[in-house]
Amino acid sequence: MLLGNPGRRLALRWWIAILLCLITTINYLDRQALAVAGPVLIERFQLSNTEFGLINSAFLLAYALGHLAAGPLIDRVGTRRAFSIAVLAWSIVGMAHAAGRGFLGFLGLRALLGLTESANFPAAIKAVAEWFPRAERSLAVGIVTVGPGLGAVLAPPLLGGLVATTGWQSAFLVPGAIGLLWLWIWQRWYRLPEEHPRLQPEERALILAQREQAGDRPGSGSWRELAGYLRYREVWGLVLSRFANDGGFYFFIAWLPTYLAQARGFDIREIAAFAWLPFLAADAGSLAGGWACRQLMAAGMSVDQARKRLIWAGALVVPLTLPAVSVDSASLALGLIAVAMFAIQFKAANLFALPIDLFASTRTGSIWGLFGAVGSLGGMAFVALAGWTSEHLAYAPVFWAVGVTQLLSALFISWLIPRIQRLDACAAAPEPTGSAAGSGTIPALDSPRRGE
Repeated sequence: MLLGNPGRRLALRWWIAILLCLITTINYLDRQALAVAGPVLIERFQLSNTEFGLINSAFLLAYALGHLAAGPLIDRVGTRRAFSIAVLAWSIVGMAHAAGRGFLGFLGLRALLGLTESANFPAAIKAVAEWFPRAERSLAVGIVTVGPGLGAVLAPPLLGGLVATTGWQSAFLVPGAIGLLWLWIWQRWYRLPEEHPRLQPEERALILAQREQAGDRPGSGSWRELAGYLRYREVWGLVLSRFANDGGFYFFIAWLPTYLAQARGFDIREIAAFAWLPFLAADAGSLAGGWACRQLMAAGMSVDQARKRLIWAGALVVPLTLPAVSVDSASLALGLIAVAMFAIQFKAANLFALPIDLFASTRTGSIWGLFGAVGSLGGMAFVALAGWTSEHLAYAPVFWAVGVTQLLSALFISWLIPRIQRLDACAAAPEPTGSAAGSGTIPALDSPRRGE
């Protein structure tokens, strides 16, 4: 039920999802500033494709390391405080890019940005786990994952226009200022469901009744506990799938404007006019993936069947679109890339919901920190190799690698997560006992009923 009172107003939890979508959009505007200004910066500071790839990889390496620290920290200090610290820090660092000079300067600034931005997704997904019943989480995650595509949709016209009219520095200053504005709204508006003064009693009861099982205990937020999760095959399924998944998306995020400039002859105004289209398709894919899962579950399909079918559906479409690199028409190439982005995010809306299907919200920050860290490492490796490959060989092998890695991502889920169901969070402690420790799997705490 989307409405708090039918026909009158949107339930508060959906406004929370929109607020999380907005900060994720701003987060990606900050990231996309370098990509949009990339052709200008490459020429102005005499950067090679390899150097530009390394600058982007520095962000992703720091982003990965930041996830490992941010996840447990979020579980300790809470979503509201963690988001506040992170948004303040990354807004300041993003604006500092306006003072960047040359390869080493941008390398260091991107690393700092990656470190500070790493809290975004663990905190956002933890908020979804805190605010949404299980059956609605895929749609809520889909709304949150609209943010990357929406940020990338807005970046070419907004930031490209700023670069063309006022100089490349403004592409970094404006998103930072917008982040500070969002922070003011967040501080005034966000609370947990248990204590939110504007939450209606009926909606609070719905959220709390379906959120956690009695007996779930909070995570310690320790490195030892985080390492303990690696004893279980389901966690390996999550991390290997995410490692394979993220390279394709990060390639288009980091390289699409530069690819259009180098391979298709676009200038900065044409990039501003057209480079947003694939990311609009990505947004549609995020919403469609979340909506489709909700519909399948409402029709009686288990969460296991619904998630896996939709993950495979997205993965299988991506390789069909990647002749985009070889077609003569720039318009057709852009259209095929848009279909690929739709499919990648259609898949991601369900893949990104898996940690909160498997673990209690009290552990979501830690699990998502590990999940996101591994994805960022995969993205870092992919983006760096894309720079070297495009400079010394061509863009074609990079495009085909996007398709192969999406298939591998789906394969890891099917292989290592035999059934998607809530796992016993207590058994995920570093020293599991009983049959769970002997088998290497976590006993189910509550097997999902059909239609959940």
